Amino acid sequence: MKKIAVVTATRAEYGLLSPVINELRKHESEKLKVELIVTGTHLSGNYGMTVKEIRERIDHQILISIKSGSETDISANQAEILIKFTGLFMKENYSAVVLLGDRYETLAIAIAAGNTRTPVFHLCGGDTTEGAMDEWIRHSVTKISYLHFTTNEESRKRVIQLGEDPARVFNYGSTSIDNIVNATDMSKEDVLGSIGFHNCRFAVCTYHPVTMEGGSVDGLVIEFIEAIKAYPQIQFIVTKSNADQGGARINELLDEAGREVKNLHVFASLGVRRYLLLMKYSEFVLGNSSSGIIEAPVFHIPTVNIGDRQRGRLQPESIISCGSDKDSIVAAIREALSDGHRAVCRAVISPYGSGNASRQITDKIIGTVMMGNIDLKKKFYDL
Repeated sequence: MKKIAVVTATRAEYGLLSPVINELRKHESEKLKVELIVTGTHLSGNYGMTVKEIRERIDHQILISIKSGSETDISANQAEILIKFTGLFMKENYSAVVLLGDRYETLAIAIAAGNTRTPVFHLCGGDTTEGAMDEWIRHSVTKISYLHFTTNEESRKRVIQLGEDPARVFNYGSTSIDNIVNATDMSKEDVLGSIGFHNCRFAVCTYHPVTMEGGSVDGLVIEFIEAIKAYPQIQFIVTKSNADQGGARINELLDEAGREVKNLHVFASLGVRRYLLLMKYSEFVLGNSSSGIIEAPVFHIPTVNIGDRQRGRLQPESIISCGSDKDSIVAAIREALSDGHRAVCRAVISPYGSGNASRQITDKIIGTVMMGNIDLKKKFYDL
C-alpha cells in the first residue's frame, strides 16, 4: 500500500492544506491511504487549541514544545521536532509527505523526511518575504523537496532558478482561492453574530513578528495599537500572532490592550471559514500576514500591509504598504478608506489563481506516488 502524509502545525497552514487533504482522500483505497499529522500550535490552548477546528480525520497528533521567547527556544523546538518526526517517518514508511510553506517546524520536518529518504512535496515555495526568517526557511525546504507547487508564475521561476527541474515545478495557484470559491456564504450580520458582534464597520487584523529584525516587539505593537485607537469608529478584530520568536509577547500585549481599548477585540483563532467571511465584509485588512496579500484582493478589499515582513512578495495594487510607526499606519488606513483606492480594489485581478489549485495538485501528487518512480538523487538544473 502507498501512504501519503500531510502535516499541519498552525491554523493558517491548515486553512491552505484543507482543500488538498479533502481532494487527496477522495482517492483513498486498498492501494492508497492519506494520513493527516497534526502538531505545533494546533495542540496548544494558548493558541486556541485549533485541533478542534480540523474537520478531517486525524491519524497522528505529535505534541511538541512551542516556546518562542528566544533563539534557543526555537532551536530546541526544531531539535524535538526533528527527533519525533524522524521516528514517525521510520515507523510509517510514507511514500511521500506533503508540506506547506516556510515555518521553522516545516524545515525540521523536511530534514526528518530527508534523513529517512521520504520524498517531500512542497506547496508555496518560491515566494519572497525579506523581513522574516521564512525567506531562507522556504528556500531551504525547496532544496529538500521533490515536487513543487507554487502559487504564482514568478515563484515558479524562482524555484527553477534554485536549481529545480522545471518538470517537477507546477504553478496551479493558491489553495486559499479554492477556500474562497468554496466557502458557504453568510450575511454580514450572521458572521458578526457568530463572534458576538452587532452590525458595525470593522477591520480584520493579524500582526506577526518581523523575525529578521530582532530586538523587542513592544515598540512595534504599541505603534500598531495607537493607530487602532485613532479610528474609534471602526472595530478591529485581531487574531493572535503565530509561534515565531516574539509571537507570545505580541499576544500578551494584544490581550492587555484588548482589555483597555474599546474598539480592539482579540481572538486566538477565528477558524478558516469565519476568517474569510469576516474578511469579505471588512472595511480593510490590517497587519503583516500573507492573507492580506493573497486572499484580500480576491474580495476586492484594501490591505494595509505594515513593515517589512511581506516585502518581496507579489502584491496586487489593492495593497498599501507602510512603515511600522503610528503615523504611517494611520495615513495608510486613511488611504484604504478613500473612494479612490476602493475603485482601484474593485478592478484588481488576483495573480494567485482561479480556485482549482487543490484538484490539480492532488492529481499530480497521486499520479507521481502511484507511478512509483521517484528518484531522490536530484540533478541541479542549470539555467
